[in-house]
Amino acid sequence: MFSERALDGELAAVRDAYAPGAVVLDCERDFETLSPEHREDLLLLVDDLTPHEYDDAWLPEDSPELLRQLASTDFVVGMPGDGAVAWTTQTDPPLVFVKARIEGTPADFADFLVAEALVEAGLGLPEQFLGFFEAEYPEFAAAVDGGPAAAYQLGAAVATAFRGLHTRAEFETWDADFPRLYDAWIDAGERVEPRLDGLAGELAHGETSFSDAAELACSAVKHEGDVPAPFAALDSPAFRRHGATYAVTWAQKVFDAE
Repeated sequence: MFSERALDGELAAVRDAYAPGAVVLDCERDFETLSPEHREDLLLLVDDLTPHEYDDAWLPEDSPELLRQLASTDFVVGMPGDGAVAWTTQTDPPLVFVKARIEGTPADFADFLVAEALVEAGLGLPEQFLGFFEAEYPEFAAAVDGGPAAAYQLGAAVATAFRGLHTRAEFETWDADFPRLYDAWIDAGERVEPRLDGLAGELAHGETSFSDAAELACSAVKHEGDVPAPFAALDSPAFRRHGATYAVTWAQKVFDAE
């Protein structure tokens, strides 16, 4: 199921700088939750494995089952739609999982995704959005129109933006020390710009849902460029400082204005 991925050059240097000791694993298949047998496989590679504990009280009564898994004893590593690379600090040392869906991804961008995971793990950012919101999630979910699934999708996007504010500050400094990874970050940002340019119009004409637009806009926060309203308010120092409290107020203002 798992094999250690050898790192060298800039990727090895990023690991040394941000998450010394972290282990990067290639995975035979895609997954979000690991079964007990695969946990045993991981215990051969790490010193300790302790699933995060999320309080049931942080969940609204109508929360989707996928979200309830986070507050169970399941060992969750990523959620559907999270992409080809996931990380966890539920182990000592931290692990980065390169899932099977990475196949076909250009090599430089794949390396950037691994580097991003190492940075996020090393900075101690919230691994899942429930860990970002904690007890404030019910208030956030109550503010979002569209029901529990829309709140779930938007909450995950908002937490992505929060992580992006922190990682962007790191990526911006990489041109000298990690030029290949820096160029991959710049290239990814340039590729997403045309999609952002048309996003406000798509929302206005009902061509995309608010939650889908949020996923794109919030994922772009880690890049340099203009994030369209109303998501631009999440690309701010105030959000970085105040976190979940700011996100709740933002959601209340956005949906009260509709």
